[in-house]
Amino acid sequence: MRSIWNGAISFGLVSIPIKLVNATENHSISFRQIHTEDGGRIRYRKFCELEDREVSSQEIGKGYEDADGTIIPITDEDLAGLPIPTAKTIEIVAFVPEDRIDPLQMDAAYYLQAGGAPAAKPYTLLREALKRSKKVAITKYALRGRERLGMLRVVGDAIAMHGLLWPDEVRAPEGVAPDTDVTVRDKELDLADALMDTLGEVDLEDLHDEYREAVEEVVAAKASGETPPEAPAPEAGGGKVLDLMAALENSVRAARESRGEDAEVKQLPQRKTSRSSPKDTGGKKSTSTAKKKATSSPRKSTSKTSKTSQTEKKATAKKTPAKKSPAKKTASRKRSA
Repeated sequence: MRSIWNGAISFGLVSIPIKLVNATENHSISFRQIHTEDGGRIRYRKFCELEDREVSSQEIGKGYEDADGTIIPITDEDLAGLPIPTAKTIEIVAFVPEDRIDPLQMDAAYYLQAGGAPAAKPYTLLREALKRSKKVAITKYALRGRERLGMLRVVGDAIAMHGLLWPDEVRAPEGVAPDTDVTVRDKELDLADALMDTLGEVDLEDLHDEYREAVEEVVAAKASGETPPEAPAPEAGGGKVLDLMAALENSVRAARESRGEDAEVKQLPQRKTSRSSPKDTGGKKSTSTAKKKATSSPRKSTSKTSKTSQTEKKATAKKTPAKKSPAKKTASRKRSA
């Protein structure tokens, strides 16, 4: 793999020569801008506004625009000579548990390649130290004209570095969550759990970019003069969800059918999960409140008792016909005799 940066890892007084290589690659399809009338390419030309002429890439440099509009030229030599220790060094500043890193801070990913035979021993030492400690290394490094924050972790037998956004570059999620009071019932959560269990896990290697494949089919069809494939018709009933319970039940049923399982959504037992612990606390409060109400208002408890006795009578009346079953068995014995 081609390196994009050469330097060293500063691990205390240990220096590890490394090369930085991209750990990811972009497979998305890119398009060119064209003139729709004749298919000609649209190109952008760079002009100098003072001389009003087109300039080549060799004549283009960097400049910082001041508040009054003045342009201050900045050369590559100016940036290379910045008085910071991370200009050519990935400086490890701390070791922390991996769960301390907010995924929102994760940026580009790189592999750190040992820079020759002398780097093999210290490289392996750092890798094994990260493995045994079950921690990640927080680093600072300079790349593409700015100092960045990074995280080193072990991937297989290699050390990978993830660029991290600075904490002040991550926006707070203000105004994103619904601002209305919503009550989620236990039955809805149980169905959501059932849907999650039915969908199960997935091997990420089995996932692929269907959008890219569809675009490739369109390009291939148009290149051969054929009609591009049509998009499938939208499913009926799509859009606004009016009945959340029905939508959850149908989702569970469809997921089970796709796996060849029994699609019937039976009564789901209430689960004891981490999410239910706050509700358990709330339940205990409501129970104690109910007990206090029952103690303070004996009339209400009497009415509850009468309702319970009526319910028991109805249940007993429903169970009475079940006593006829022995008679049927006796009649069947007589016939067989």
